[in-house]
Amino acid sequence: MNDQNQTQNTESNETNETNASAAVPYVSEEMLRNAEAWTETDGDLAGVSPERAAGMRAMRYGSILCDTPRSALWHTPEGIDTFADIAYLPDGGYDKAAGQCRGHLLDVYLPHDAVLRGGKTLPVYVDIHGGGFTYGYKELNRNFNVHLADRGFAVFSLNYRPAPQTDLRGQLADVQAALRWIKAHLADYPVDPSAVFLTGDSAGGALTMLTLAIENNAEAAATFGVDEPSGIGFAGAAPVCGTYSLASADRVAGAGVAGAGEACGMYDPADRKRLEEMLGVEFFAGLEDADPKFMTVEGLVANVDFPPLFITTCADDFLEADNLALACALSRKGADFELFDPKPKRHESLGHVFVIGMPWLPESVECLDRIRSFSYDRC
Repeated sequence: MNDQNQTQNTESNETNETNASAAVPYVSEEMLRNAEAWTETDGDLAGVSPERAAGMRAMRYGSILCDTPRSALWHTPEGIDTFADIAYLPDGGYDKAAGQCRGHLLDVYLPHDAVLRGGKTLPVYVDIHGGGFTYGYKELNRNFNVHLADRGFAVFSLNYRPAPQTDLRGQLADVQAALRWIKAHLADYPVDPSAVFLTGDSAGGALTMLTLAIENNAEAAATFGVDEPSGIGFAGAAPVCGTYSLASADRVAGAGVAGAGEACGMYDPADRKRLEEMLGVEFFAGLEDADPKFMTVEGLVANVDFPPLFITTCADDFLEADNLALACALSRKGADFELFDPKPKRHESLGHVFVIGMPWLPESVECLDRIRSFSYDRC
C-alpha cells in the first residue's frame, strides 16, 4: 500500500499541490466519494485556516487510503437487525441544505433472536467511533458493531460532530446528548438497563474514558462543561487502542502531576502537541480546569473510580504505550480490569484498532469473544 501510494503521489503532483500540503496523501475522486459514506472529506473545511485544514485533510485522506480496501470486506452477519440514522437531537437527520447535522445521529444493532424472544435481558454496548477527533462517523465502525451484536449485545453506535465542526467539549456534549436519548429509550428495546457498557477506539477511547469520568465524578463533569450527566450507570467499558495523553506538557510540569504512564516510563509529552498541530489549539479551548487532572492517565485513575475495564491494544499499535500506561495505573490502584495485548505473528501485523477495521482476523475474533466473556461475567 505504501509503495502504491508513493507512486500515486509521484504521478499526481498537480493534484497534491491543490491540497496545500506535501503531507496530504493523494486520494482519487472516486475514493473520496465512496468514503463519504463513513466520513467527512472536505465539505466542512471551508473557512478553516490552510495549516489547520491541511492537518485534518492529511488525517482524513491517510485514513481513507487505509479503510477503503478494508471496506470491501465489511459485512453484516446474518440475523442482525439494523435501525439506522435515528436523530438523538432535533437537528439530526442530515440535510446540509437544511442545516441538519449528521453528527447528531445514531444506529442501533440487535440480534434478531433477542427481538423474537422478547424480555429485557440483552446487555448493551454504546460505541464511540475513533478517527483522530476529525475523521469518521458511526458508519466507520459498523462492521465492528454488527460483529459485537452477533456476540449477544444490543449496540448503540453514536455520531458526534468532528473537528473543525466543534471542539473537545462539544464532542463530549454530543456524547452526553446521545446517552440521554439512549437512557430515555432503553425501554423500547429488549435490553437490560442495568447492563450497559461503553466502548470506543482511538480518539473514541479518549471520549470513552472522559465520558466515564464525567459520569462518575462531579468535578470532572463541571470542568468539561456538563451540567447534568446522563446517569446511565455503566456496568463497564471496553476502550480499544485509546489515546490518553491529552494534557499539555507545560501544565503537567507546572502542576507536578504525573503524566500518562510516567511512572511506567511511557509518557510522551509530544502527544498533545501533535493533536494541536492537526486540530488547532482551539480544539482544547475552555479545558484549563481539566488540564492536567482529567487529561492524563494518572490523573484520571487517581481521581475517578472507573467501572471494570477491558483494555485492547497490540504490540504494533502506535498507541500501545498509552494503553499499557492505563493498565499500569489501574493495577497500582487495585482496580478491576483486563488487558488484551496480542503480539503479531512473524511476518504479520495487527496495527492500530485492528478489531475495529478487521474483525475477521483471528486475534480480532479472540478479542470479541473476550469482550463478551468480560461483559457477561459482570452483568
